[in-house]
Amino acid sequence: MEDWQKNWWEILEKTASDIEKLIEDIGDAVELFTNEVEETIEDFVEQLQESLVSEIDKCVEDIVETLIDVSIETEIIILEDIDYADNLDYFSEELDFIGIHREQPNLDKNPACIGCRHYHGRIYSGNLLVCGMHPYGWTDDNCPDWEQK
Repeated sequence: MEDWQKNWWEILEKTASDIEKLIEDIGDAVELFTNEVEETIEDFVEQLQESLVSEIDKCVEDIVETLIDVSIETEIIILEDIDYADNLDYFSEELDFIGIHREQPNLDKNPACIGCRHYHGRIYSGNLLVCGMHPYGWTDDNCPDWEQK
């Protein structure tokens, strides 16, 4: 009776050993495959970088040549020391140069718009545009679209 139990344990140990060897072989195969894929990708990226660098160099050379040709044929004017930030305030506050004025809401006219972030308040050709949702304003003091600035 002990022989069949001993044989059974030997078969079980052999099977476990074979499965362990199979797992190791699969791990080695996956590692080999991964290394080959990594090398292939590295080669591809290297070739891509080389071709991109040469193409970019060629484009830069073409642009420089064009700029040199243009500078020889025309006079280049360089404006220095312009403070653009000061000029931006002028354009954002009052648009007098194209005939557009701004009107603020008050208790007599558009009281529902006081402090609303949607208030536009610019006058175009004599017509006040209050906001995008209510171009002519809201009729009472409680606008449903009012949002704080």
